[in-house]
Amino acid sequence: MNLQLNGKTALVTGSTGGIGLAIATALAEEGASVIVNGRTQERVDSAVKRSGATYGIAADLGTESGARAVTARFPEVDILVNNLGIFEPKPFEQISDDDWRRFFEVNVLSGVRLSRHYLEPMKRRNWGRIVFISSESALQIPVEMIHYGMTKTAQLAISRGLAETTAGTAVTVNAVLPGPTASEGVNEFVDRLARTKSVDRGSIEREFFSEARPTSILQRFARPEEIAALVAFVCSPLASAINGAALRADGGVVRSIA
Repeated sequence: MNLQLNGKTALVTGSTGGIGLAIATALAEEGASVIVNGRTQERVDSAVKRSGATYGIAADLGTESGARAVTARFPEVDILVNNLGIFEPKPFEQISDDDWRRFFEVNVLSGVRLSRHYLEPMKRRNWGRIVFISSESALQIPVEMIHYGMTKTAQLAISRGLAETTAGTAVTVNAVLPGPTASEGVNEFVDRLARTKSVDRGSIEREFFSEARPTSILQRFARPEEIAALVAFVCSPLASAINGAALRADGGVVRSIA
């Protein structure tokens, strides 16, 4: 399918690996000029080559200075994918104030700052796409990382609120909710756990879906490319009627039809 993205410029945050890299690759394959982002120049350079992106910028978007660096170099984009995010399993009683602030800065304010900059120019040009990469954890808060779930729910509120401001324009703001996905961070966590328990990766995956996500219909980790395919479509002119939506690519984990 031709997603009609030729001539569009897309910024994908946190795109040196995992879902972000897959999204950057999908958009580049559809003809968009893609800007990849990460915290180190080495990883950014590698991601540019791997994804076919046009540009790369090393900046920590969990900080105000990082956001300013990106918007100064790229004052306008047609597509903004707020993918940057961190996660960390931790008992609620051990989540410090600093942890709460760090998760909010990285997972929430990174997208807020960039959206605040790019949304108005999109409205003036009467075309644009903003996509927040949330999670099924926004709807089913994981007891093992409540601070992460909080940030994912916040993204849904921000996405819907921003969408309301685009009424009557050709600008859309949506959220995509992946389920458990074999992202770079998840792969590292699973591999580390497998080594700790002296079992193979497959055993850890089966245990996870049996105990932590038993409602999954997919019963496996999604591939980043599977999430990226939905995001690329939402970013395209073909998705013009989708606005203010929370689109699930969760493998059926959420037991709801709404």
